[in-house]
Amino acid sequence: MTIKQISIFLENKPGQLAGICRALAQADINIATLSLADTADFGIVRMIVDDHVKGCEVLAAAGFAVRETDVVMATVPNRPGGMAELMAKLDAAGADIEYSYAYALGDGDKAILVFRFKDNALGEAALSAN
Repeated sequence: MTIKQISIFLENKPGQLAGICRALAQADINIATLSLADTADFGIVRMIVDDHVKGCEVLAAAGFAVRETDVVMATVPNRPGGMAELMAKLDAAGADIEYSYAYALGDGDKAILVFRFKDNALGEAALSAN
């Protein structure tokens, strides 16, 4: 399933991630998951929130550089080999993954994988076929 992700570009300095979290909390926006990648000068926070439209508005108003991106979400059993099985199917379909991150659901029996594919339609088709 294709969903919206928020990407935020940050200066690599203390307090930046706290500022994002604070702005979203004050707007009553829940963060389901996030990933943070950094370099020497900047970082990229990628997150799934419960209201991506409002989240983008709130973060832009707070002075953050924000962008919406389509990503593909898949659910797998949260057990050894759950992700390996899914990756074999994606590999067989030729799906080129740009990046991915994951989180466990509720009682931990399922995991959510978030993918950005070079071709999201191909990735989503491979996941839907299996």
